[in-house]
Amino acid sequence: MQFSGIGDEAGNSIEAQIKATKALGWRHIEARNVEVAGFPKANLHDIPDAAFEIVVAKLQEAGVSINCFGSAIANWGKKIDEPFDTSLNEARRAIPRMQRLGTKMVRVMSFAVREQDDQMVDERMRRMRELTKMFLDAGIQPVHENCMNYGGMGWPFTLELLEKVPGMKLVFDTANPVFNADRSKPKPHPRQDAWEFYEHVRDHVAHVHIKDARWNPSKNDADYTFPGEGDGAVRRVLQDLVARGYNGFLSIEPHMAVVFHDASVKASDEAMFTSYVEYGRRLMALVNEVEAEARGRKAQPAGVRA
Repeated sequence: MQFSGIGDEAGNSIEAQIKATKALGWRHIEARNVEVAGFPKANLHDIPDAAFEIVVAKLQEAGVSINCFGSAIANWGKKIDEPFDTSLNEARRAIPRMQRLGTKMVRVMSFAVREQDDQMVDERMRRMRELTKMFLDAGIQPVHENCMNYGGMGWPFTLELLEKVPGMKLVFDTANPVFNADRSKPKPHPRQDAWEFYEHVRDHVAHVHIKDARWNPSKNDADYTFPGEGDGAVRRVLQDLVARGYNGFLSIEPHMAVVFHDASVKASDEAMFTSYVEYGRRLMALVNEVEAEARGRKAQPAGVRA
């Protein structure tokens, strides 16, 4: 398995993101938002061309690559009853930049969940098919994240998406089920079970976000933890990935110092860097443990129970 992380959780600037990546001994960043001196912070597909060229130069100088674009395409901030042009234009901007960087994977979603019973499924699927075809035609693999979107309402919705959108694959986020309602079950919807979700979709997983959390009813929100310390079934998922021979990326999204979808959570550059690096080190240690356990089981003599 290879390691990466969503860079804007390590720092706002491209320099800070590169610094944290190299501190971990890694060579890849999953790009989402980035701040370049003299330009406003924005998603990599939205920053001005001049800012993008600076990012490219900084990455090349550091020997760091972008393994995945964490795009805002069809995300929880986009409503299905709003014009499709916003998402199409984001995809049109992302594709040439991904090709320039040699990035072969893009994270997408399936538009925000509606409070109404009618989720406008046909229109969602039509849009997702068009976006998926755009990326596949450009040699880029779109991966859908189980977040606050239609496919993230529960594993049956993700499987429906895969059935109706040819060529789509998945990025599985271990902690997102912890704070998302399971809308495949009757009201009042319970929280999802991370392992149950993963177990049903794992055959389609091409990328993994490592995040962990526990649901806190008193504040009606999640408390984020280091990997393996929450209810995201991180260790169990890692054990299964190792057993299945997964050789893709594990991309950290700590949410320990900042939360991307919660602007009220602020942190200093130093706190972001420290949290990100510690999170990455703990994940590497956990992976080492899981791999050692797997090797131990394989080495067990016949008749000896692990």
